[in-house]
Amino acid sequence: MRSSKTYQLKTADINKFFDVLKEKYAIYAPVRIPSGGRYAGQDSILYKEIERYEDIEFRERSTYAMKEVITPITQTLFYFTDDEFRESKLEETRDLLIFGRACDINAVKIQDQIYCENGGITDPFYQRRREKVKFALMECPEEFDGCFCCSVGSNVTDMHSLAFSFGEEGAYIEVKDESFDDYFTGCEEADYEITFPMENKLKVDFPVIESLDMANKLKEHPMWEEFDARCIACGACTVACSTCTCFETTDIIYTQNGKAGERRRTCSSCMVDGFDRMAGGACFRHKISEKYRYKILHKVYGHDARFHTGPMCVGCGRCSARCPQLIGYPETLNKLSRAIEEIKQEEEVCHA
Repeated sequence: MRSSKTYQLKTADINKFFDVLKEKYAIYAPVRIPSGGRYAGQDSILYKEIERYEDIEFRERSTYAMKEVITPITQTLFYFTDDEFRESKLEETRDLLIFGRACDINAVKIQDQIYCENGGITDPFYQRRREKVKFALMECPEEFDGCFCCSVGSNVTDMHSLAFSFGEEGAYIEVKDESFDDYFTGCEEADYEITFPMENKLKVDFPVIESLDMANKLKEHPMWEEFDARCIACGACTVACSTCTCFETTDIIYTQNGKAGERRRTCSSCMVDGFDRMAGGACFRHKISEKYRYKILHKVYGHDARFHTGPMCVGCGRCSARCPQLIGYPETLNKLSRAIEEIKQEEEVCHA
């Protein structure tokens, strides 16, 4: 692998770089949107296509995850009539350059597993967009409230083509992908190294569930009962999550022509009523605590049991930040770890 090169560019020079880059790439980054936050008067930070360096909100964590660029909240998969169908076309013909932090980029690995390695079938609607994507790493000089990326090993990545260390007047830009070299012809190299966070103030004892037997015993643990009163099953945590991929498909029949329509895929959540309801009305999980338990155990155990690559979590902290009931996901994980130890101790006593 070739060694990377780093340059220091002022804001005006970065904007010139973006102007040229936009001929080949649509550039997406976190953008501050007035209001729309969790509290009145609080802004939202959403992923949008940007035009200028000044558009990028690099001082705070984005409200929602980077995944929305690759898997939009709602997307049309194909159009149909009574006897044929046609796949939808990509709205953007250019490639995509997406700015994200190390945890965000690592979350895409999990998305890739679910959409491309799950059961040996690749989702073509995901793949066709994913293969057009390159990443620009956003350096994290300071951590955000609720981050615990170091506890799950998502604090470092090598999946990026560019890396930015942001400043008010410009940025240090590390170039890892040689396909971007020509954009920096004539620029003087700088002595700067992009860094990754190595320790979080918030440390999570991430649970390790070693067997299906332990997972089944945890389902019966009383720790889940409190969430019937605390959680309102709004799904805000899963919508904000970097790795959740639940969706629903809906056929939209055109009113002018009852034999034509389109199939849409829409982001959904295992926390929302009706998501796990089957034809005939059967439902897997009736109580809120059962929905919450399912979500947590899938993050901790279910995903790893299938792919053997660790938890379905990158420690970004967005779920806790978005919860209207102020439920702390890290504290749930710590409770789960304590529950595992309780079960092990009880088993030791029984076998003594």
